[in-house]
Amino acid sequence: MLRLCGAELVEVPAVPYSNQNNYQHVGRRLADELRKNEPNGVIFADQWNNLDNRRPHYVSTGPEIWQQTDGKVDAFICSIGTGGTIAGVSTFLREMKKDIVIGLADPRGAAMYNLFAHGEAKPSEGGSITEGIGLGRVTQIIEDITIEKPYLIEDSEAVPIIFDLLEQEGLCLGGSSGINIAGAVRLAKDLGPGHTIVTILADYGTRYQSKLFDPDFLRSKKLPVPVWLTRKTTVKPPFV
Repeated sequence: MLRLCGAELVEVPAVPYSNQNNYQHVGRRLADELRKNEPNGVIFADQWNNLDNRRPHYVSTGPEIWQQTDGKVDAFICSIGTGGTIAGVSTFLREMKKDIVIGLADPRGAAMYNLFAHGEAKPSEGGSITEGIGLGRVTQIIEDITIEKPYLIEDSEAVPIIFDLLEQEGLCLGGSSGINIAGAVRLAKDLGPGHTIVTILADYGTRYQSKLFDPDFLRSKKLPVPVWLTRKTTVKPPFV
């Protein structure tokens, strides 16, 4: 889609942030180089370190949650990608309700669970098929937030939720939404009945057709495959 829109897509290896060929460092270098000759200017958003990332969730997402729950929200939980959502929302909600509980749903392979559960940003064992979440280091965006309830969420816990939402609710969502909901379920069990817990449904599942909705890929990762995903259908040709 990016190429169809006329963009030059630069693909780089998946290497740690400490490696100078990590995509964030490559992006910054490309921006600096383009800035020398680009007549319209260049913006490097740097969403992992730019504190403005938090602001929309402080001035918009947080207030929306507060208003739509009539101030009766007891807890908020989501995963961390850049951290802007959980940082902005939690900061606003704490100002409105001091005893609100903030939770974290972290996929395997990321470092945020260990950071908030044990005080060290150390990657957890294993990996996850989820994309766009799973921060591996402490950044300015998340360094001052407090998480009362961190959870380490397995893909095997989150994936069935995604399929259930599609089959039962008509909601086609991505892997990070499954991680978020699984975290909300864990938090609900810890807090007990009668609490209002909010999470984020991050994006559409259509972006992950080659993985999340591919039976062969799921089997290769030893993840459950719903029956309806393997069911074959015969399409009859139209009448002439």
